[in-house]
Amino acid sequence: MGKGKTKKAAKKRFKITASGRVFRRSTKRNHLLEKKSRKKKRQLSRPVEVTGRQRRAIRELMPNG
Repeated sequence: MGKGKTKKAAKKRFKITASGRVFRRSTKRNHLLEKKSRKKKRQLSRPVEVTGRQRRAIRELMPNG
């Protein structure tokens, strides 16, 4: 059986840590930022951990980390 290929779209959107945790960008950070508070924008700038079934699906898209 050959090697699994990494999906480039997933590689650009997700980061897998050495311990296997998966992180993604927060949503609601692209437009309409004037009405959001400074605190909310700062909170949204941090990466968010992906959990549950989605984490397994992302790991399958990125077999090589």
